[in-house]
Amino acid sequence: MRIAGVLLLGLLATAAQAEPIVITDHEGRTVELAAPAGRIASIPIPMASTLIAIDGATSKLVGMNPTAKSAIVEGILGTIFPEAKDIPSDITAPNFIPNVEELAATRPDLVIQWAGRGKDYVDPITNAGLTAMLISYGTEAKTREYMSMAATAMGKSERVAELNEWRSSVEADLAAKSKTIADDKKPKVLYLLRAQDGLTASGTKGNYNAWYIELAGGQNASATVEGNGVTISPEQIAEWNPDVILLNSFEAKLGLERIANDPILSLTKAAQSGSVYKLPLGGYRWDPPSQESPLTWMWLANLLHPDVFSYDLRAEMKTAYKLLYGHDLTDDEIDSILWMDMQGGQTNYAAFARKG
Repeated sequence: MRIAGVLLLGLLATAAQAEPIVITDHEGRTVELAAPAGRIASIPIPMASTLIAIDGATSKLVGMNPTAKSAIVEGILGTIFPEAKDIPSDITAPNFIPNVEELAATRPDLVIQWAGRGKDYVDPITNAGLTAMLISYGTEAKTREYMSMAATAMGKSERVAELNEWRSSVEADLAAKSKTIADDKKPKVLYLLRAQDGLTASGTKGNYNAWYIELAGGQNASATVEGNGVTISPEQIAEWNPDVILLNSFEAKLGLERIANDPILSLTKAAQSGSVYKLPLGGYRWDPPSQESPLTWMWLANLLHPDVFSYDLRAEMKTAYKLLYGHDLTDDEIDSILWMDMQGGQTNYAAFARKG
């Protein structure tokens, strides 16, 4: 009887495993998988490191965007998961159009692609007989949704609940404290999406950078600009005269001297007060939404309002990296992520220095 019971449990478990996984993606499409995806190719830039965080390994990631790979190789994930450098990154052109031959060669169970961009982005995938899941981007809600989609596809729904609980807790704490800050005490913050060969701003309300600037107790200096990633001039920035300037972490060679050496930008309040900062590069770039976003929120809040927010960012990073990647961050690694050598002397940045 005992053997029969064990056999019955085994049959029930097999039947449960055989149930298909059904997901509704961000275009409202039904995505069906016969079993948890063991091989996933990711065309959107942020998803590669998110998949690694959800799975705690790189083995299921079989292809990714070249820009995503550069973030991994240049950042801490390349140290934590050195094997990631060998994952193919030729599955897509720079414009996110799939390179079908290379994509098919990865033998993916699932291909993740952007939603809302038209047939040229999706049809090559589905016409090759591959399963596509489409994600949208740009808000905290969408970030949590596509993380949940990916976790479900991998058979790890319980894992994303843990990650989203962390996000909710940090967001709620920031929101409560931000409410205590008077509007006239909120600094104007300008995020420059690009700054090396031209200047582009984060644009109107509704984009992710504007959202977390406001969450951290700031005002989006470029809120009057229509759209996102809009080209602007130094003169326009001078007119806004931001209190804080945030430089993107996408441009590897971009440094604080870009502002300090500019005859116009160097005269802004931000430059004059030493309040120009480059966004950190961790497991992913801290500018856009990712699995590490709560660290971005705390980092910026400490910089804007050290009298209101006093997060021990180094401790928060160590806890987060253990949760996300099972990795024990060293002080040297934290210094590298935060660009301490470059900007440790900037206003309020001493709060992030190692103790002792």
